Parts: sequence; C-alpha cells; structure tokens
Amino acid sequence: MRSTKNHLKYRHIKICSFLALAVVLFFCSNHAEAAGKKQPHTLINLADKELWNMNYPKADSLYSMVLLDNPDNADLYWKLARLQVSMGESNTDNSKEHYSKAAEYARKCVSLDSTNGKGHTWLAASLAIMVENRGTKAKLKQAKEIKRELDTAIRLNPNDETALSMLGSYYREAARIGWFKRMMANTFIGEVPVGNYELAEKAFRKAITLDPTIIRNYHELALICLDNNKREEAMSLMKTAIDKPILVASDIRRVEEMRKLIKRYSNE
Repeated sequence: MRSTKNHLKYRHIKICSFLALAVVLFFCSNHAEAAGKKQPHTLINLADKELWNMNYPKADSLYSMVLLDNPDNADLYWKLARLQVSMGESNTDNSKEHYSKAAEYARKCVSLDSTNGKGHTWLAASLAIMVENRGTKAKLKQAKEIKRELDTAIRLNPNDETALSMLGSYYREAARIGWFKRMMANTFIGEVPVGNYELAEKAFRKAITLDPTIIRNYHELALICLDNNKREEAMSLMKTAIDKPILVASDIRRVEEMRKLIKRYSNE
C-alpha cells in the first residue's frame, strides 16, 4: 500500500515537474519569438551606436547581419552608404572603394524607395566626395546629378541637416568658380553650377540650427566667413566647433585644420 502511495506521489511530482517545465518552455518560446521580431531594430540601433563610436567594422558587421534577412529594407542601404563614406574618410588607402560602395548602396536605397530622402542625401554625399579631390572638369560633370539629388532630399525633408550641409558646400564650390572657368565650362562642358556665398551661408546656418553638434557645418561656414573677410565671426565659429564632440573620423581632420587657422589668425 505504501509503495503504491509512494508511486502515485512520485508520478504526481513528475507530472507537476513536467507541467512546470512546459510552462517555462512556453514563456521562453514566446519571449524568443518576441525578441526575434524586435531583433532587426535592436541590431540596427546597435550598429548606429557603433558607427557614432567610430567602430566601423563592428557597425558594418551588424548592418550586414540585418541585411541578410531584410534585403528590401531601404533604410539599411542609406545607413550602409553613410557607413562607407565614414570608412572612406578614415581609411585613405581604400577610400575610392568605400565611396564607390557608398554610391552603390545609396542607389539601391532610392531604387527600393524613391521617397526615402536619406537615400538621395547619401547618394549626393557619396558622389560629391568621390570628386572632392579631382579637378574642376570632373566636379562640373558630376555637379548636375549631385544638385538633383540634394534638391530631391530637401523636397522630401526640408529639415535634413546632412542634405543642407551638402547643399551649402555645393553653393560654396559654385561661388568659387571664376568667370573665366565658368565661361569655358559653359562652352565646352555644359551647364555650370549656380550658387553664391549667401545661399551657402543660409544653408549652413539652418543646418547648425537643426543640429548644433556637427563640426563640419561650423568649419565650412567659418571658411565662407574667411572668404568674405569676416574674420571675427570665423574665429568664433571655429572656437565653438573645436569644443564639439568628435562624431566621425573627418571631424579629427577638421578640428586640426581649425586649430591651425585659429593660431594663424590669432598671431596676425
């Protein structure tokens, strides 16, 4: 009799244990399923964080991991374009390869979603940086597409700080084209970029208002001020900029350049 009771008690304990395990497994599976649904967004957030920490290989690995299961996610492609631009700025040996990949990713983004403003922004950025250190002729040939992409980006989002920053640079470059180069370009190449320092200044000031942490905008606006003999304002902008946090690799170069300019003009 006792053995029967013990046996029943053992079976009862075993059944309870099984049920408890089943409950645990049920909640674990539900938790895993929920985590799986959130995983792409979580990984993207982690990748963004690694990018702003300038840990570009880790960011690349995380973005690529998400892309495997989300090949039609347009936002991933502009983020990859942004990453490739950053990698190119930090790795001058392979910069051309990175910028080329950036343009490829950005084109993929806008092909998937033509209304994705960031895709147009980073396509313009990658194209612009590809010809940054090339001659006037190369820049003029690329200018039309760059301006078209910037116009589209700003039409889609008038407060896109990156697009406004790039537009400011576009207008500054256009303002620096002399009358003779402009005449020759119109004759032999075609349409020449139209812009002036006022438009460039307006774009950079709006970009700074939208995001006062970006070093590039202070630096570029300071250069415009120097071009127009506004030394006092240029000095103020550069002194403000060098106290801002370093967010991308190119910020390091810009801060060094501004320190040199501050020292130079302080001694005059």
